[in-house]
Amino acid sequence: MARRKKIYEGKAKTLYEGPEPGTIVQYFKDDATAFNAEKRDVIEGKGVLNNLLSEFFMQGLGQIGVPTHFLKRLNMREQLVRSCEIIPLEVIVRNYAAGSMSKRLGIEEGTQLPRPIVEYCYKDDALGDPLVTEEHIAAFGWASQQDMDDILSLALRVNDFLSGVMLAVGIRLVDFKIEIGRVYEGDFQRLVVADEISPDSCRLWDIETGQKLDKDVFRRDLGSLTDAYTEVARRLGVMPNNPPAPGKPTLVN
Repeated sequence: MARRKKIYEGKAKTLYEGPEPGTIVQYFKDDATAFNAEKRDVIEGKGVLNNLLSEFFMQGLGQIGVPTHFLKRLNMREQLVRSCEIIPLEVIVRNYAAGSMSKRLGIEEGTQLPRPIVEYCYKDDALGDPLVTEEHIAAFGWASQQDMDDILSLALRVNDFLSGVMLAVGIRLVDFKIEIGRVYEGDFQRLVVADEISPDSCRLWDIETGQKLDKDVFRRDLGSLTDAYTEVARRLGVMPNNPPAPGKPTLVN
């Protein structure tokens, strides 16, 4: 499709004006970053895989009644999504200790948590996306108490869905993060799952071997990121059983 006006460029995606008012074209890049962009590279095919996987997850959420900003996939790298006002929070759901939680609390990675724990980080790259509490969120007006109740409900519903989908293909959903957007409909607003859901935003471990199938492969130099993401897509049926050479995935119709 013809390029439209660029409205935002992030570390992994670029947003363009959509063809209709209230829509945005979301383009998935091959860029990989970690540690607040201190480590970066270009991984051929990563954007295609994330586009297909995010489409798969967003459609699945829609089918069980979880509202998202996703409208349709346009091509191998672009999605059409609803324009929404992003709440400046990363919503993190943890089922097992890993990453920053293990470091903060001294809990061994892989330890199953007593129940899913939901954390919030303030979205600000310059500050390193600091962990915040509901008190901070209320005090600074980032979200109302009703918003927070709805966000918690959405996050746990997404967790139930993703956990089940991953368990069925032999993958443990360790944790994930989502973003939430406000969509205005006349005088009313509703909250929707926005941004993306992909191995970039989840920790995914093979149940049998513990092999990491997420961006920790890039963070920790554990091998080919494309191979890891392709394996997730293959298990979920998004990729064929015999995918093409790394970096050049194709769509299964």
